[in-house]
Amino acid sequence: MKKLNLKDVLQYVEQNIALFHQKRIQSIDDLKLHKVIRRKNPYLFKAKHVLTAEQIVRGIVDAHISSNEETIFGDWLEGLAIFINQKIYGGYKSGIAGIDLEFEVEGIRYIVAIKSGPNWANSRQLKELRANFKTALKTLRTSNSKLNVVAVNGCCYGRDNKPDKGDYFKFCGQRFWEFISGDTDLYIEIIEPLGHKAKERNEAFIESYSRMINKLTREFSNEFCKEDGDIDWQKLVEFNSSTAKKIRGKTKQSKA
Repeated sequence: MKKLNLKDVLQYVEQNIALFHQKRIQSIDDLKLHKVIRRKNPYLFKAKHVLTAEQIVRGIVDAHISSNEETIFGDWLEGLAIFINQKIYGGYKSGIAGIDLEFEVEGIRYIVAIKSGPNWANSRQLKELRANFKTALKTLRTSNSKLNVVAVNGCCYGRDNKPDKGDYFKFCGQRFWEFISGDTDLYIEIIEPLGHKAKERNEAFIESYSRMINKLTREFSNEFCKEDGDIDWQKLVEFNSSTAKKIRGKTKQSKA
């Protein structure tokens, strides 16, 4: 096993962290008012006594950002994990569906599905994970029936104090980063490089965020506010939930 050089990690972050920030900005720039309103609960805004267009828009945009950033950064961390493992164990991005990383240590082939945090799955997703592991095992053993394969769900942060799930292992946080690198302290050591030029890049993100808040607030006010400035809750709820669609001035009942 090779020893990880943290300078390699720093260099990787410096060369690739811009992609994360670019995708953050793009996810905001691609927002469309009608699309996001249809995904949100208008009753919740009313129940919370939301009174302004900006409050609604900011709530929608912030929820989108929170959900989207977790996915974007999770994908970015997956790339970092594969890079680190490649440096230490010669691992590589797997070509098997549902598997992110493959590497071999002391005669054991590890197949790893990398997720952001420990609470990523519902029952259907866990069933799919197990099915992916099962398919991967069959695929790998087709060419070598004696191959010792171990399946792992790796999570970049968090804890799971019962890692043995029977047919696979779940390694989270410190345990995961040590598993892919052999370095007990890696989970702490990588935090500093991740802040590379974060302040400057976040300023660009805030500019895009502010523009989008202003743009969508204007659109929302024009479409879902009355002449006196009050929110037109009836129109908002109808747009979000009505089964009827107005086509060229007529109302057409949509089919269930």
